[in-house]
Amino acid sequence: MEALTELCDIIAENPKQFSEKLAWICGRCPQTEWLLAESPRVSRSHLNAVLAVARIISKNPESTDNRAKSVVTDFLSAVPASFRRSFWPHSFPSQSISAFYCDFLSYLSCASGLSPEFGTEVARFTGEVTSSAQSSPVSTNRFPSGQTEESSPGSTVSSKSSSVVVNGGSIVWKSGVDQLSFEFSEGSGGSNPVFRQHVASFEDESIQSLEMQEIAFRLITHILDKVKIDSKLQDQVRFIAKKQLQSMSVFLKSRKRDWNEQGPVLKTRVNAKLSVYHAAAKMKIKSLVSLETDGKTSKRLVLETLALLLDAADACLTSVWRKMKACEELFGSLLSGIAKIAVARGGQPLRVLLIRLKPLVLAVCSQPDTWASNQGAMIESIFKTSCEIIESGWDKDRAPVDTFIMGLASSIRERNDYEEQVDKEKHVPAVQLNVIRLLADLNVAVKKPDVADMILPLFIESLEEGDASTPSFLRLQLLDAVSRIATLGFEKSYRETVVLMTRSYLSKLSSVGAVESKTSAPEATTERVETLPAGFLTIASGLTDTKLRSDYRHRLLSLCSDVGLAAESKSGGSGVDFLGPLLPAVAEICSDFDPTLDVEPSLLKLFRNLWFYIALFGLAPPILKAPTPAVKSTSNSANSSGSMSGLQAVGGPYMWNTQWALAVQRISQGTPPLVVSSVKWLEDELELNALHNPGSRRGNGNEKVASTQRLALSTALGGRVDVAAMNTISGVKATYLLAVALLEIIRFISNGGILNGDSSVSASRSAFSCVFEYLKTPNLTPAVSQCLTAIVHRSFETAVSWLEDRISHTGKDALNRELTTYAHACFLIKSMSQRDEHVRDISVNLLTQLRDKFPQVLWHSSCLDSLLFSVHNNTPSTVVNDPAWTAAVRSLYQKVVREWIIISLSYAPCTSQGLLQDKLCKANTWQRAQTTTDVVSLLSEIMIGTGKNEIWSGIRTANIPAVMAAAAAASGANVKVSESFNLEVLGTGVVSATVKCNHAGEIAGMRRLYNSIGGFQSSSTPSGFGGGLQRLISGAFSQAPQPEDDSFNEMLIARFVRLLQQFVNTAEKGGEVDKSQFRETCSQATALLLSNLGAESKTNVEGFSQLLRLLCWCPAYISTPDAMETGIFIWTWLVSAAPQLVSLVLAELVDAWIWTIDTKRGLFASDVRYSGPAAKLRPHLAPGEPEESPESDPVDQIVAHRLWLGFLIDRFEVVRHNSTEQLLLLGRMLQRSTDLDWCFTRHPAAAGTFFSLMLLGLKFCSCQTQGNMQKFRSGLQLLEDRIYRTSLGWFAHQPEWYDVNIPNFCQSEALSVSVFVHFLSSELSDSSQSDSKGKPRESGNLIDVTDHYHPVWGEMDNYTVGKEKRKQLLLMLCQHEADRLDVWAQPISSKDSPYSRLKISSEKWTEHAKTAFSVDPRIAISVASRFPANAAVKSEVTQLVQTHIVDLRTIPEALPYFVTPKNVEEDSVLLQQLPHWAACSITQALEFLTPAYKGHPRVMAYVLRVLESYPPERVTFFMPQLVQSLRYDEGRLVEGYLLRATQRSDIFAHILIWHLQGEAVQETPKEGSIDKNAAFQEILPEVRQHIIDGFTPSALDMFTREFDFFDKVTSISGVLFPLPKEERRAGIRRELEKIEMQGDDLYLPTAPNKLVRGIRVDSGIPLQSAAKVPIMITFNVVDRDGDHSDVKPQACIFKVGDDCRQDVLALQVISLLRDIFQAVGLNLYVFPYGVLPTGDERGIIEVVPNTRSRSQMGETTDGGLYEIFQQDYGPVGSATFETARENFLISSAGYAVASLLLQPKDRHNGNLLFDDVGRLVHIDFGFILETSPGGNMRFESAHFKLSHEMTQLLDPSGVMKSKTWHQFVSLCVKGYLAARRYMDGIISTVQMMLESGLPCFSRGDPIGNLRKRFHPEMSEREAAHFMIHVCTDAYNKWTTAGYDLIQYLQQGIEK
Repeated sequence: MEALTELCDIIAENPKQFSEKLAWICGRCPQTEWLLAESPRVSRSHLNAVLAVARIISKNPESTDNRAKSVVTDFLSAVPASFRRSFWPHSFPSQSISAFYCDFLSYLSCASGLSPEFGTEVARFTGEVTSSAQSSPVSTNRFPSGQTEESSPGSTVSSKSSSVVVNGGSIVWKSGVDQLSFEFSEGSGGSNPVFRQHVASFEDESIQSLEMQEIAFRLITHILDKVKIDSKLQDQVRFIAKKQLQSMSVFLKSRKRDWNEQGPVLKTRVNAKLSVYHAAAKMKIKSLVSLETDGKTSKRLVLETLALLLDAADACLTSVWRKMKACEELFGSLLSGIAKIAVARGGQPLRVLLIRLKPLVLAVCSQPDTWASNQGAMIESIFKTSCEIIESGWDKDRAPVDTFIMGLASSIRERNDYEEQVDKEKHVPAVQLNVIRLLADLNVAVKKPDVADMILPLFIESLEEGDASTPSFLRLQLLDAVSRIATLGFEKSYRETVVLMTRSYLSKLSSVGAVESKTSAPEATTERVETLPAGFLTIASGLTDTKLRSDYRHRLLSLCSDVGLAAESKSGGSGVDFLGPLLPAVAEICSDFDPTLDVEPSLLKLFRNLWFYIALFGLAPPILKAPTPAVKSTSNSANSSGSMSGLQAVGGPYMWNTQWALAVQRISQGTPPLVVSSVKWLEDELELNALHNPGSRRGNGNEKVASTQRLALSTALGGRVDVAAMNTISGVKATYLLAVALLEIIRFISNGGILNGDSSVSASRSAFSCVFEYLKTPNLTPAVSQCLTAIVHRSFETAVSWLEDRISHTGKDALNRELTTYAHACFLIKSMSQRDEHVRDISVNLLTQLRDKFPQVLWHSSCLDSLLFSVHNNTPSTVVNDPAWTAAVRSLYQKVVREWIIISLSYAPCTSQGLLQDKLCKANTWQRAQTTTDVVSLLSEIMIGTGKNEIWSGIRTANIPAVMAAAAAASGANVKVSESFNLEVLGTGVVSATVKCNHAGEIAGMRRLYNSIGGFQSSSTPSGFGGGLQRLISGAFSQAPQPEDDSFNEMLIARFVRLLQQFVNTAEKGGEVDKSQFRETCSQATALLLSNLGAESKTNVEGFSQLLRLLCWCPAYISTPDAMETGIFIWTWLVSAAPQLVSLVLAELVDAWIWTIDTKRGLFASDVRYSGPAAKLRPHLAPGEPEESPESDPVDQIVAHRLWLGFLIDRFEVVRHNSTEQLLLLGRMLQRSTDLDWCFTRHPAAAGTFFSLMLLGLKFCSCQTQGNMQKFRSGLQLLEDRIYRTSLGWFAHQPEWYDVNIPNFCQSEALSVSVFVHFLSSELSDSSQSDSKGKPRESGNLIDVTDHYHPVWGEMDNYTVGKEKRKQLLLMLCQHEADRLDVWAQPISSKDSPYSRLKISSEKWTEHAKTAFSVDPRIAISVASRFPANAAVKSEVTQLVQTHIVDLRTIPEALPYFVTPKNVEEDSVLLQQLPHWAACSITQALEFLTPAYKGHPRVMAYVLRVLESYPPERVTFFMPQLVQSLRYDEGRLVEGYLLRATQRSDIFAHILIWHLQGEAVQETPKEGSIDKNAAFQEILPEVRQHIIDGFTPSALDMFTREFDFFDKVTSISGVLFPLPKEERRAGIRRELEKIEMQGDDLYLPTAPNKLVRGIRVDSGIPLQSAAKVPIMITFNVVDRDGDHSDVKPQACIFKVGDDCRQDVLALQVISLLRDIFQAVGLNLYVFPYGVLPTGDERGIIEVVPNTRSRSQMGETTDGGLYEIFQQDYGPVGSATFETARENFLISSAGYAVASLLLQPKDRHNGNLLFDDVGRLVHIDFGFILETSPGGNMRFESAHFKLSHEMTQLLDPSGVMKSKTWHQFVSLCVKGYLAARRYMDGIISTVQMMLESGLPCFSRGDPIGNLRKRFHPEMSEREAAHFMIHVCTDAYNKWTTAGYDLIQYLQQGIEK
């Protein structure tokens, strides 16, 4: 309904704008036709809609359309039908009907007041409704014979208003009770025939009729309350109500036997009838409101009504139905009405009421069960009525009130002869007990001293006259009554009561042991033990007056002292019996006493005496942690044989009433330190000896008693005091010190050591403030000093124990525990400035222990405040200047502060910086120069960062890169500023604090400006500074904020919400969010939010909630590093400045985090296209369908997640020890993040972030040993298993690399995994240590070792053993991953990683493989790929794969483990699984086409299925390999695939035909040799022809035009051959002019994506060649998928007589390398230009655009590359030169990797091209792999060319130590490592061409040597070292220069 109400209010404000909504609501209302039906029934939705429309009209009746008004009036006209129960919804009680009418009529009343016209219309209906209501409650009973109907005063009303039409006739319906005009006599009973007749008439009334009557009466009551009606109608209403009340007495006097109905039926009828009477009574009372006050008629009616109501109330009391709830409610309603009438009228009605009320009260009180639950309602009604009457009549007409009170009080003075009841239980009349209680209640309620003075003497007199024969229950009631009266705080009654009770208690004490007391009844003991102490407690609880409480405290403590001293002199009893019962009252009266204030010496001595006796009598609860088992837990009296020993008092068991122990604990919280005198408080033992009466029973054997007390004291202090020193202490002194020890330790046992006083828990409330007072006492003896110091330490231990015991508490208990911890810490901090060095040392010692036990104090604002600023606040301004003390204190503070801040930064740098910034803001606000200077000096030397970090040792949370990055964001620093940033805590803190202060100032300034101009111009409220000053002076600041503030907040909230939503929308649409604008908006919004935290106004709560949610969610929505940095900055600001918002902020962040999981963002972008290299290399080198690239860079979102995670880890460290609520929020996040279904991205750039999250998970699970998480232990164990499984899941795929262009990113990734490894290894070592000690760490595990199924791991044999194996496996894999990432981050580092060479036995490797396979087979396969040279792993994985082959069908990486040449040879049954196997990569499939697999049918079928599954355009790249596979295609299966593919793609068909033509080489076999190539050559033209035959007409046309066009261009070379060289260019032009373009769909064969738009006829150039005439022609081309108007030139070389196939192979490898480099994010450049063989020794070669060869460059200048670059790009150091150098570097590195693998020779300067931006491109791959010029003399011995002129650019230093050289080598290493990952794919591509006849395969072992150059046996670090060696070896090698010289001399190629 709240939402509907809000909607109504919105519609009422803008009815035109929301007219459709209003029409919809009106449509939900019951329609007119339906209401006029015979028996309508409305639904709840109908009623809600009617109320909604009525509410809208009540707000704005004039502007609401007519339909809404007609809906209301139609329903109003249908009200008569509502008197039937069938009209209302099912299960709709009378109270709901009444509530509906109340709301409905209220709305109509409001609308009528606003619109007179509408009011007139409503009034017309109201009259009809009222008259209908009067006539509708029908009764079908027949009247007794002889009775006539009595006309009512309203019978003269017109028939229109007093009748309803039934069947066309007008019949006046009246209630049957209208005819009950006669009066029944008092004696009317069951035998009276008239009475029986009327009972019968009651039975004749139907239940439906009674329900109708009730509804009608309730409706009339509401109408009388809301609407003014005609006087005649009012008379008629009163008449009906009167008749109902008259009949009520008759009904109530009936008995069950008078009724024919019985059981539930009768109960239902009685309930219904009582409800009717209830409604009628209310109607009657409401009808009197409009009567004239002074009229005679009205007075008569009032008195008559009073009489009726009182009679009815009396009848309720005596009725047999009085115990029914309906009767109780009726009685209460009658009395309420009586009081209302009497109070309103006063005078005679009031006096009459008081006369009649007394017997009514006594009648109720005479019931023995008056206060029982079934009678409680009636006495409560009597009580309320009496209070109301007394309060009203007290000032108006006091005499009858006095008479009434005294009349009641006199009833307790009636004497009873109790002496005659000796032999039987004494009975007290119930009326006496109940009247006593009632009078006490009246006193407390009316709170009038005169009433108390009137009643109290009677009570006291009754008590004083009574003796032991008076029943104890009566005395108890009297004592309770006088106690309650005393609590009112009237001094006279208070003093009389307290004196009486004190005297009584002492008299009871003096009578103990007397002869007569031994024979007296036990009532005296009961009164002493229970009654009087209860009275004392009542007074202590109820007194509120401060002065009286102080007096009472003094009196009670004096009484205790007297009792203790008197008890000492008693030989027959124990002081426990007398002192114990008083303790609860003492505890209560001390509950508000502040023990830290100055206390009067007299009061302090009384406290001392009390604790002395508590220690002496053993009343204190045991203070030892584990007391001995109690023999008797609760006892009210002690054994008379003697007292409990002091030792037993210390160690237990506790022998007395447990309530006394609780009372002692409460007393301790309000007891001041027991330091009586400032000088000789313990040396003067006279007073102490006086307390310990030497004449008592304890006086005998004083030395023995003293020894016992010393032993008890030593035990209490934990043996901290020397025995010799303890023996010097006297017995009394020992008792006193024991009392001090008990007091101070019990303070901490009771509530952790928080003293009474202020409701807030602060340092001043710490009980250490009392403990430390003893240490300040001068001139103490060494023994006493030792004892007091020991008391301090025992108190501290107790405090720590109390805090640890409550670590599992939640809610308010947890908050109280935390506040207690912080209060103690703050006090200890402030105590470091004490003058006494001993006190300072103890403070530092205890503070350090507290900080180590409860690290949360590190980040609490008040503790940090105390640390940074309290040294100045606490330095007392003494007259004597003491520089040494000042210096000592300052030095101590600086040491502690520095250590404190460094520790806090090492665990939670974000929060620590946020708090420091907050404190800097405060220091700036306070403008305290000295404080600020000291804080600055403390912070100036502290620096944290990823660089050299010396401020803490070991690995801490701040070493996690994610946390450090978040810390930089929280500080406001830019993470990308430097490669190895060191964060200056002070510098960034001051800057950020200034920024925050500025934003807060902006908001405050805007607020002041807004208020100064009047806000929304309220005329009633003063505005501007004058108004603000007026409000301040008048104390308005304590009231609700002024409307201007609410309006200002609303305006700004709306603005910020709108701006933040715009940022989100921009990000969702792919736009770029302005970083600075977003940061400024978030900062201002945060400042606004924080500026309103202290406001009491709740008007903008929803707005601020929405703003807070947006501030938490926006960075997650935007998901960029910049946005997340801003998010962390403001989140840190929020949690530091507003700790009360921490849980809300964290809850929102966890929800947002889970949202990123659901929407698959960032770290959780599990879609394949976000997986980095694996997605980009599909399907050539990785299995799977090719995926579109993601719209946004996934790395940005991963980095954003990393920052976010760092903040959450920081928060975890802060809350892990204190906030279970926030821990559970983080647990929810981890639970959702580690679902058993993998939900993380596979992107390699996410490794660090992923393992940082897993680290957080393991840290979280380690909390299971903490007390606050003990009850979640099982859940944490399951979560731990999920984290291990998820962590292992990272290794379920092949290892990948990724290079991110973010400083420090790769180092951070490596460090993140290393930190995870460190935590995991330390956890394993902890586990092994615990195992070695014989304490299995797995005890209490959720899964029993006998179970075979685990909810996370599934089937298993032994959980504990398996868990350890999985941990070991994970550790090994993470160590390897850390090593991999370290190599990638520091590729040229000379040091080996600690994990680079794992010393693992082959048996352990086998075990790892088995464990990995049991978790996930993909992990085992990944282990084999990570360690390719490990035979044990490979063997075990092979066996596991073949054993479980059916379960691995979805894992294409498992193919090499069972599809082997051996299994093919043996035709293994394992190959039967291939038809069901997932598709592998194309290169993997190509390997299976090699001769080693012998064309096995199953293998071939699988390969073809794989190829068929990919688009032909993707397979086209491997066309040379597919053509070669036709050599072994005995079953012509490959041919079939090729033919089918040509049907799917014309371009595939064209490329295939060109390659088939290129393979058609006519060779003459040598004599005597078998021509292996003949069969292959024969099949080529057949396949070509099959392809052409399969073309459709349009495809054939396209084929013909494409091939004819380029055949003509190629044939030009043959035409030119006979021509002289000087004529060849003109010949080219002539031939080109003859060629015509046929269609616009022709494309370049080397680049099908480039459409040819024409030939540049003047571009033809004949190229140099010995016997051939290659030509270069330039085409105009456009991008097939791009803008066709964007025409670009593309030159191609057409060769005739040259075999281009070897170039194709080399460029295939280079192309694969390019794809790998791009996939892993490496900035390496290679240019695999297009080459296509189009026939026998014919081909097309793309010209690399905008390039010239190094030889051509040498023709124009004599300088080297270094000089040429300066000529072309500017001087060294210029931006253009450095850019060109960078381009040369990345291209040289790229080709260095390609050259290492391909081994291209003939690298003279003619084969090296440079483009116009400085990039190097290699061309002409005629000599690769094992071939080289000069008859394979392999003169070029370097793996790649790196001439002197090239090293001049790459290494300006000339000694391989320059930055650019290191960059070059780093890129070479990374490129090589990336290529190694896809070694098999590259080798497969080359291997397929082995039988092609290419020259590169003509000698040696090219494939074996290629594999060796990958060095699969090397680790990543060894491979990096190898590549570094390759680069060093190639550096300016002499063979390179020598070959250039040879080429220059032989060919004239410039060197």
